This record gives sequence, C-alpha cells and structure tokens, in this order.
Amino acid sequence: MMSLRRPTQDHPLTRLALAAIAIGFISVFLVLPLATVFSQALSAGFGAAMRSFDDPEARAAIRLTLLTAAIAVPLNTIFGIAASWAIAKFDFRGKGLLTTLIDVPFSVSPVVSGLIYVLIFGLQGWLGPMLREWDVKVIFALPGIVLATIFVTFPFVARELIPLMTDQGREEEEAAASLGASGLQTFLRVTLPNIKWGLLYGVLLCNARAMGEFGAVSVVSGHIRGLTNTLPLHVEVLYNDYQYVAAFAVASLLALLAILTLVVKSLLEWRYADEIAAVHRH
Repeated sequence: MMSLRRPTQDHPLTRLALAAIAIGFISVFLVLPLATVFSQALSAGFGAAMRSFDDPEARAAIRLTLLTAAIAVPLNTIFGIAASWAIAKFDFRGKGLLTTLIDVPFSVSPVVSGLIYVLIFGLQGWLGPMLREWDVKVIFALPGIVLATIFVTFPFVARELIPLMTDQGREEEEAAASLGASGLQTFLRVTLPNIKWGLLYGVLLCNARAMGEFGAVSVVSGHIRGLTNTLPLHVEVLYNDYQYVAAFAVASLLALLAILTLVVKSLLEWRYADEIAAVHRH
C-alpha cells in the first residue's frame, strides 16, 4: 500500500523550484523597481538628490502629505476599532452588510472614489451650491484630499482587527462587565491589551497607504503646485517636467517610508514574537 507523503517530504528539486519562482517574482516585481528608483535618484550624485528637497513645492508636498496622514490615520483608527468591536463582540441586524461595506474601497478604483467626492462636493455637485454660499471649499483643498485618503485607507485597521477580535471571543469582556466594569474600562483594560499588536500593524499599513495614495487624491486635489500636491502628485509633476533626478529622489523618499513601515513591523514581530503568538493562541 502506497504511503502518503507530507508536504515537507517533497523532492528537493520541487522545493528548490518553488523557492526560485518566489525569489524570481520578488526580484522582478519588488527589488528591481526599488533598485531602479534609488539608482536613478542618485544618478547625478547625492547632493543633487538632496537639493530636490530644497524646492518650496517639494517642502509643501511633504507638509501636506504628513498633515493628511496625521488627520486620516487617527480617524481610521477610531473607525476601525469601533467597527471591529461592533462586528466581533455584538450581534445586530446588518452586521454582514457592514462587514461587506468595509471592503468596498478594496474593490472600487481610487479614481472612481475621487470622482464621487467631486460629484458630491464640487462646484457643480450635489452640495456645491450650499458650500459656495457658505464659502466652504472641499474639492481642490485640504478637506477633499483628507476625505479621499480616508476613503481608500479606512479598511486597513478594521480588516486587521476583525478576525483577531472574533477569534478572541467575548468571554473576557462579558466577565469584566459582570464585575461592574464600564465600557471604557473594559476596552482599556481587557480589549486593548489583546488587540494592541493587530492595531499597531493596521495603523502602520494605513499610514503607509495614506502617504502613498495617488489616484483618489489626484482627482480631488486640482494639482495646484505648492498647495494641493502631495508627494505622489509632486513626483508626477517633476517627471512630466523632465526633472528626472528630482522625481526619483522624491519617489525614493516614498519608497523609504514604505520600507521603514515594513522594517518596523518586522522588528516588532521579532522582538515580541512570544507575546504576539500568545495573543493569537488566546
């Protein structure tokens, strides 16, 4: 009778081929593009790359990008915690619909989401006349950029927390409530310690996407140099103006931010591996 082999007993050539395919994909679609960005940024020397950030428009783009992320990420964190707690800890009508709606930004093109905000808040949009009467500017201004960024990034925290909180169950929260703890006390002393690593990962990913978003922000920003251009939009402007060294230098800053996010995430996983594993086993 033929005995079944475990996956780890596959032929060494099979394992080697699978590893080669994985490494090949990573090399072609990740390492090579990143290497190209950094090499092009430094093609005229390190000094020329650094001078790209002396431009007032570049500094304005950096400030706007950081400000947008500073507003969007905390709001998405609040939403992610609230939505995850509601879905994982309570039963209510429309729970499945809420879970589905959280995934909408993953399936809708960012350009489409930007157009939606233009249709709602633009001068000719549904709320345009009212906003014009109140002298409130949303499109082609900071509020529109923040709204578009929030839309494309709000699933990240929630999607990191929902499976974690669902797996942990409700027993500890119910026990805390039975002992007289308030909702806030239950969250701070029971729920938050159990979800802190998942929350941190969600925030890191949300922040990286917020700073790198292009499509939705491009639609609502108006591309006003020095005012509504974020870093990704500034890269496009520089590239279209044939300022290739400056374009790749700014792009390398975005790449470094993304790499830093992954490094921090990996270091936390390595440093607190036992604690994270214990939380997931719980």
